[in-house]
Amino acid sequence: MIMTFEGARVVLGDEIVETSVTVADGQIVEVGGKPQGDVIDARGQMLAPALIDVHGDAFERQLMPRPGVYFPLETAVLDTDRQLATNGIATAYHAITLSWEPGLRDVARGRELMEAMLALTPRLTVENRVQLRWETFAFEALETMEWALGTDLKPSVAFNDHTSMTMRAYDVAIQDRAFELGPDFTIAALDDDRMKARTAKKAQRAGISDDDYRALLGKVWELRSEVPKVIGQVAEMGRKAAAPMLSHDDTRAETRAFFRELGSNVSEFPMVLDAAEAARNAGDLIIFGAPNATRGGSHIGSLGAGDMVEAGLCDALASDYFYPAMLAAVARLDHERRADRARLWSLVSSGPARAMGLTDRGEIAPGKRADLVLVDWPAGHAPAITGTWVSGRCAYRGTPRG
Repeated sequence: MIMTFEGARVVLGDEIVETSVTVADGQIVEVGGKPQGDVIDARGQMLAPALIDVHGDAFERQLMPRPGVYFPLETAVLDTDRQLATNGIATAYHAITLSWEPGLRDVARGRELMEAMLALTPRLTVENRVQLRWETFAFEALETMEWALGTDLKPSVAFNDHTSMTMRAYDVAIQDRAFELGPDFTIAALDDDRMKARTAKKAQRAGISDDDYRALLGKVWELRSEVPKVIGQVAEMGRKAAAPMLSHDDTRAETRAFFRELGSNVSEFPMVLDAAEAARNAGDLIIFGAPNATRGGSHIGSLGAGDMVEAGLCDALASDYFYPAMLAAVARLDHERRADRARLWSLVSSGPARAMGLTDRGEIAPGKRADLVLVDWPAGHAPAITGTWVSGRCAYRGTPRG
C-alpha cells in the first residue's frame, strides 16, 4: 500500500517545513515529490514522528481502577492499547513493577499481564513492549525476568529501589538520601509511628493490613546484604539480552556510576542536579516525566523537567502515570519557549528512540518505519492527535466535527 500525506507542516529533524511524505510497505520512502497512491489531505495540520513512551504505568488504573478492585486482564490490555493509539503513542514500554509486595505489583501478577499482552498481540493497534521495573529486593522476580527477556515483548530493565527509599532515616528527604548500597545510607525504625504514615498507601495497594505490610518490609530488609550480588545477576541477564537498562530516581553521581558500570547508560527521573549532570558528563541519556513538565514541576519536589529541558539535561519525556501528558508537555514547553518546537518534539520521538536503541523509528526520513501522527494544533490552543499510523497501518483516526 502506498499513501502520501500532503500539505502538512512536517517535523524533519531540527526544522518544521511544509512538504509531502510518502509511505509504502510500512516505511517512509520519500519526503517531498509528487503524491502517490492514496492521498491524505493534511493541510493545516502537523505531521510528526509518532510518540515513543519509555516508561508508562497508567495501565495500572485499567487493572485496578479502585483499591482492591481488579478488572479482567484482556479488557485492561485492550483498553490501554486504544488509549495509547489515541494519544499518538506508537511504541510503549509498559512499566510493569515486579515487587516483593503482594497485590497489584506482585511478580506472578506481572507475569500474567505479560502473557496476556503476548496472547493479544494480533489484536493490538500499537507496539506494546515492557519495561521490567524491577524492585531490587524482589529476588523472586529473576525467573520471570529471564523468561520475559526472551519474548517478543523486547523488554528494557529498570533498577528500582523503593525499599531503601521507604527505609531511609526520617530526617532525610527522598532527594537527599545517600547511595542506597553505600555505607552512608541511614535507616529508619520500623516501629515508629512515622513509618505507619509512610507505608499506609503501599499497604492499601498490596491489599494487606498496615501491620502486615511493615512486618513484610522488615523481613525483606534483612536481604539487604545480598542485593548488590543479585543486581549484578540481573544486569548480566540484561546485557546478554542486549536490553536497554535504566537506573531510577538517582540522587547521587555515585548511584549513576554504579549502574553505568553494570551496563546501564540511561538515567530515569534523576532527582537532583548532581545526578543529572553526572549522567550528562558521562554521555548517558536522561529521561524525565512528562507530567512533571506539564504541571510545571515535580509533585514530590524533585527537579523540574522544564528546567532540565532548557538546561540541555533531558533527552526524553515519558508518560509516567498519564498517557496524555506527553503531548501536553510538548505544548506547555512550547508555550514557555523552553526550546524550539522541533527540538521539543524530539523529546517524545527521536530521544526516546535513542534511549531504547530503536534505530528504525523516531524520525521522518526515507528508510525509517512509518510511525507517524497527525496533530491538530491551532495557535494559542492545546494540540490534539487526529491520526496515528504504526508501520504505515492506521491505528487511530479521529475526525473532528468541524
